[in-house]
Amino acid sequence: MSEIKLEKLNKYFGDNHVLKGIELNIADGEFMTLLGPSGCGKTTLLRVIAGLENPEDGIVAIGGNVVVNGEEQFYASPGKRGLNLVFQSYALWPHMTVFENVSFGLSVKKMGKKEIREKVEDALERMQIKHLIDRFPSELSGGQQQRVAIARAIVTEPKVLLLDEPLSNLDAKLRVEMRTELKRLHHELKTTIIYVTHDQEEALTLSSRIAVFFEGELVQVDTPQNIYRNPIDIRVADFIGNPTINFVEGEREKSNGSVNVKSALGTTNFTCEEALPQEVTLAVKPEDILISKDPIDKGIEAQVYSVLPAGSETLIQLNVGEEELLVKVMGEVDFGMDATVWLEFLTHKICIYNKETGRLVQHTDSEQI
Repeated sequence: MSEIKLEKLNKYFGDNHVLKGIELNIADGEFMTLLGPSGCGKTTLLRVIAGLENPEDGIVAIGGNVVVNGEEQFYASPGKRGLNLVFQSYALWPHMTVFENVSFGLSVKKMGKKEIREKVEDALERMQIKHLIDRFPSELSGGQQQRVAIARAIVTEPKVLLLDEPLSNLDAKLRVEMRTELKRLHHELKTTIIYVTHDQEEALTLSSRIAVFFEGELVQVDTPQNIYRNPIDIRVADFIGNPTINFVEGEREKSNGSVNVKSALGTTNFTCEEALPQEVTLAVKPEDILISKDPIDKGIEAQVYSVLPAGSETLIQLNVGEEELLVKVMGEVDFGMDATVWLEFLTHKICIYNKETGRLVQHTDSEQI
């Protein structure tokens, strides 16, 4: 079992409080991604789990065994935690072949040559680079070197695999390929994986769950689907999704016992589970806006500011009064600059936030009136 429990972790670098009371449970076999902007504390947390940093307070338990107790100043060594870490830099030994790099940890364990050969070949086969077994790192591409680094990490069959932004040095095409390999690897090995990234697309495509961090605080932990559809606050909503989400300010109005919100999107009726504040922020994803060249009954009139074709999709920047909206349309479409268009909104997919606190009020079915 490789369940990981983090309780009330605090970490300081001088006066800088980089981890603030972190509480997180990671299930056995889960793919947990630590996501957030640079400097939010996610890599520091990974290093605490790995044993490369020691927190001042808190507990870390792996598979039911406490490996960190800050209060008692107990810190198990990294080698006794049953995990392996893959760094952003590949950290391969340049004077060793692929086989020697991958087999190093097994050799340290005094394993037999035949067993070492079998395990190394199996790890390289999983990463689809067995044919490179006798090459040196200098003879490999960046993507191949990253596969070697991951093969070296999995060959010892660790309980936990820690990945610190492993794809950030690769080009866009290779990143997509490596995501596919990591997803397949996790499915086959059932190893608990903790993955650090600032790339929300990586987090959404790879993870069982995502833990979102801002300024040393754990803000939201949920499935990729719920993180994407129900961000807990405006910071998360603004960070998640590509292209970025639209924010529209609105005011609550009461009408015949229901609740209306008046904004640049028109007047929208919401059946609310709780009372809305007077001032709210509506969050609308670009793909949840429908655009037409022809007038739409009860549609909102808008002017085209810019059209950005991107092959499989087209991004359209619009002006609605003083508001700017971004719309995503699948496929190739043609809208002239400054043309008048009409919009409809999938209002049941609109998130409502308290403008003052930035917190999610609710995500609910609604009907535009």
